[in-house]
Amino acid sequence: MVIMISLAPRGAPYQLSMLVLLSLPACAIPAEWTVVPSLRMRESYTDNMNLAPPGQAQGEFTTELAPGIAVSTDGPHLKLALDYSLQKIHYTHRADRSTQQLDAQGHADLMRDWLYLDARSSISQQNISPFGPQVLEPTQATANSSTVRATSISPYLQHHFHGLATAQLRYDYQRVASGGLLGVRSDDTNLRLTGDNDGQGWNWDMRADRKHIDDNALPPVSMNDTALTLSYPLNSRLSLSATGGYEKSDYHTGGAQPQGRYWSAGGNWTPSPRTKVAASVGRRYFGNTYSLDAEYRMHSMFWSLNYNEDITTTHGEFLRIQPTGLSDFLYQLWAARIPDPQTRLQTIKVFLLISQMLGPDGNVNFFSHRYFLQKDWKLATVYTSPRSALALSLTTTRRTAQSSSAIDSPLLKPDELALEDRTRQSAAQAGWNWRMSPRSSVTVGASHSRAESLSTGRSDRNSVLTLALTHQLQPKVSASVDLRHVRHTSNAGGDYHENGIGAALTVAF
Repeated sequence: MVIMISLAPRGAPYQLSMLVLLSLPACAIPAEWTVVPSLRMRESYTDNMNLAPPGQAQGEFTTELAPGIAVSTDGPHLKLALDYSLQKIHYTHRADRSTQQLDAQGHADLMRDWLYLDARSSISQQNISPFGPQVLEPTQATANSSTVRATSISPYLQHHFHGLATAQLRYDYQRVASGGLLGVRSDDTNLRLTGDNDGQGWNWDMRADRKHIDDNALPPVSMNDTALTLSYPLNSRLSLSATGGYEKSDYHTGGAQPQGRYWSAGGNWTPSPRTKVAASVGRRYFGNTYSLDAEYRMHSMFWSLNYNEDITTTHGEFLRIQPTGLSDFLYQLWAARIPDPQTRLQTIKVFLLISQMLGPDGNVNFFSHRYFLQKDWKLATVYTSPRSALALSLTTTRRTAQSSSAIDSPLLKPDELALEDRTRQSAAQAGWNWRMSPRSSVTVGASHSRAESLSTGRSDRNSVLTLALTHQLQPKVSASVDLRHVRHTSNAGGDYHENGIGAALTVAF
């Protein structure tokens, strides 16, 4: 059976679809489905709706009506989580408007040990640039925000040949669009063979990848990558690996051609079930490369430290799968505290949203048609007690453009084309949740971020404080009150501050 869920308003630039394939009837096993329609009503006020400097700020009351639906199942052949809402926003001094929020992902086993399908889709409001006013909630509207629609559909064949290898042939179709600002489609075909040595001695992994990218502002781009990895376990806790390969891309660059041989060497250390460290060092056509992925779990605490560097794009970052370490840890730890899975997921989502306010890592994935060398550092931790949780994160993202700024002329003013040649974004974030009673909780969030243009010297800072109180009135009715204080400063001018308050009532059916 095939289910097509189409979520796009009439007249939208294209029809956004989420394809979910259920397991074949002949081998289907009944699974429990959870379908929760909801309605959220919210009244809010801000003293600076347009995020303008003092003297130009405009206060505004807003009324938000947001019907939504959450669908989930976790069966043996299908895993699906979909959360969609449509916000109808009424303003007192400007025209009404509508926004959408969608977060959906699914995995289906269509033919066990042969045919599978992964799919993801999202609709979200994103800041266009890290420089200038930063939108924090759907009611705000500035020239520095836009709606982004992203979709990925990936069927693949996978089979285990005992004693030889596991083979996977995957096709991935991706699409990212945001009005006339972004419009990118890509087709990716990947073949991967992983040796089967039953965990004894040397093993190998070979992959070949070919991607074709169509950007509405650029000529088509092809990217090819072929690599072989050899690994050897020194013991049950430590293994070493080495990779060699060749890559070639044909996007236009003013420097070295994006092609050549590459190599890396590293290891995986797992001294206990609670600790793991993976690290590597290597070299690619743009220079030396390093990576680090470390996690440490305690009964009530989780730590993670990550470093990664790669060639990336704006649309690629919108489709990147974010690490789930913190959310997985909270989901397991809060099983006794919040027994209902849906309520637990929603509580975790709100908690992480408040403690990570400008994006998944506190930094802005700014709009661009260019290719970048991106280097990311992230240190994150969460500590929990029976009634509270504290999350902290420190992040730094550096981007160095690999292609000409001229292709971004539709996005930037002529005197701003060099603004994003080299950038550095840093953020410190904290979130604290206290469960005052079985039905009431308070969440406090604080964030300070800095966006720097290393090529022009511009520096923008954003500080945010939030407070949210929630109370479960009835099993399916909850109320919340939220407060917000924002300060933005820049050495290029445009400083502003904003205060907001809102009260919401959410009913699940």
